Amino acid sequence: MFKNINVGKTSLIMSLVSEEFPDEVPLRAEEITIPADVTPERVPTHIVDYSGNTHLICESTAMTDCYEINKVTSHWIPLINDRTDKDSRVPLILVGNKSDLVEHSSMETILPIMNQYQDIETCVECSAKNLKNISELFYYAQKAVLHPTGPLYCPEEKELKPSCIKALTRIFKVSDLDNDGILNDNELNFFQRTCFNTPLAPQALEDVKNVVRRNMTDGVKDNGLTLKGFLFLHTLFIQRGRHETTWTVLRRFGYDDDLELTQEYLFPMIKIPPDCTTELNHNAYLFLQSVFDKHDKDRDCALSPDEVKDLFKVFPYMPWGPDVNNTVCTNDQGWITYQGYLSQWTLTTYLDVQRSLEYLGYLGYSIIYEQESQAAAMTVTRNKRIDLQKKQTQRSVFRCNVLGARGSGKSGFLQAFLGRNLQRQRQIREDHKSFYAISTTYVYGQEKYLLLHEVIPDFDFLSEADLACDVVCLVYDVNNPRSFEYCAKVYKQYFIDSKTPCVVIAAKSDLHEVRQHYSLSPHEFCRKHKLHPKDIYTRLTTMAMYPLESLRNVLIFKRKAVFFPMKITLNECHARLRCMCACNRCTYCLCQNLLKLELLRSIKAQLRRVVFNRHMAQADLKNSTFWLRASVGATVFAVLGFAMYRALLKQR
Repeated sequence: MFKNINVGKTSLIMSLVSEEFPDEVPLRAEEITIPADVTPERVPTHIVDYSGNTHLICESTAMTDCYEINKVTSHWIPLINDRTDKDSRVPLILVGNKSDLVEHSSMETILPIMNQYQDIETCVECSAKNLKNISELFYYAQKAVLHPTGPLYCPEEKELKPSCIKALTRIFKVSDLDNDGILNDNELNFFQRTCFNTPLAPQALEDVKNVVRRNMTDGVKDNGLTLKGFLFLHTLFIQRGRHETTWTVLRRFGYDDDLELTQEYLFPMIKIPPDCTTELNHNAYLFLQSVFDKHDKDRDCALSPDEVKDLFKVFPYMPWGPDVNNTVCTNDQGWITYQGYLSQWTLTTYLDVQRSLEYLGYLGYSIIYEQESQAAAMTVTRNKRIDLQKKQTQRSVFRCNVLGARGSGKSGFLQAFLGRNLQRQRQIREDHKSFYAISTTYVYGQEKYLLLHEVIPDFDFLSEADLACDVVCLVYDVNNPRSFEYCAKVYKQYFIDSKTPCVVIAAKSDLHEVRQHYSLSPHEFCRKHKLHPKDIYTRLTTMAMYPLESLRNVLIFKRKAVFFPMKITLNECHARLRCMCACNRCTYCLCQNLLKLELLRSIKAQLRRVVFNRHMAQADLKNSTFWLRASVGATVFAVLGFAMYRALLKQR
């Protein structure tokens, strides 16, 4: 507390503590701490005569002395402003003491001072002798610190400050669950429960809207509150001295005293052990789906550029650049589809979970889903070594690093995964190029995300990030005689003794195939590992899910387009019979799973190929490996059929 001489500042402090006027007043009061449990705001308060570090200044003057009142503006306020930084000035309260010695109120003299200096939060007229407004004085002092008016409102302009308007606009858009630009009764009640833990009665809702209607024409539309009406209500709260209402709203939505989202809100603590990855859980996908539906106004299951901008209006910056359109699936117009939208969120969560937490914070996940923080949207997978030991995994996202010499076709391989032909690939600008591609594949009927990462070729140095993946894809150009040499050397140096399965891709097979300048041809190099693949992207995901089954096996593919004609092996086609209704003994479900067995489908496809392809080479028909596979498949089919027949008899 600052004071002039003999204005009663020490008496105010002593009267507050003892609740009576002291007979003897010391020259200076000692520092006093008011405990939190006796204050309305539930915060401890330290009262000192003067301190170099303070959150609030109370300027005390005597109401009986005009000279002392004038000294407030001529000496004390300029002194305080000179001693404090302009950007971090503390609130100031003007206290008029000894009101018991005057018969009239001097607020008419004090109010012009308050209007002249915007740093003055409020003026209080009190008396230490009569205990008039003593408790109120220190209540307003607490209120000025916890709920300052300065960051919210400009008294000269009589309107909200731009930073406050920006924060409240984001809060409005987050609370507008259907994105129609209006807060209807349900959304207003949700907002009320979120901020104040209690809904509004129907009549109270109508009273609020009637107040807005009386003061502005476009504040209420279709019986809902518009953004202008929402901002007007908060302006009205502040003008009537209820700025704690606005601060309660702001702090519930994560804002600090400077109207910036706090680090604790945007980046909640989440512990990620080594060899573990992060994925979005089911609730997070439901939330993101609702956000997509909220902004997909034309209901075409894709986000146009304008719809993307509208979605990210609650962000302080645009988080997605033009490279995102070349990272995920898009429609014919180049707009991000629903699947591509979820894929991009999955990619962000996998690569940078902190950024994903930040994005979810801007969208208000923890508020809308009433969670403690965005960390509730994350799933931390278990250690990969445990998955290898148990030969099963619960992960949904698998990473494939794509390596190869320059010009070998890595980028085309990534874009083909997204369903883009060469014509569309040539239209991609160099500065819009992406080194990632992510989409969904199906492994044994389960939807999984496959993340392809193009690694910049540098044989002499591959970082740990280049080697840390679930499966490796080595790409070479069949038309370049020196292309395969890079793949072979990388495999021998980095992956031949690792636990990471590998695949070799022969790209650009529509061009003339030349002899590779290497001791072994690509087929001879891969034949040592004796695997014959099927659809490449599904195979990559399968190898990532079950690395032990594919360990130290190199596959070779020839790529022209998205899908590839390939042979199928028995060790890939095993499937687990799972009951679709979770009863584990339902004959119908077992039959359905049997009909969907990849093994059965592969045998049927091979038989169909033999019957209908009259141009098949005679050597293929006599291939003993094929007939061996077909025989084993038929045997398995017969055994399963007999088992189900016996199960049916038992049920009858």
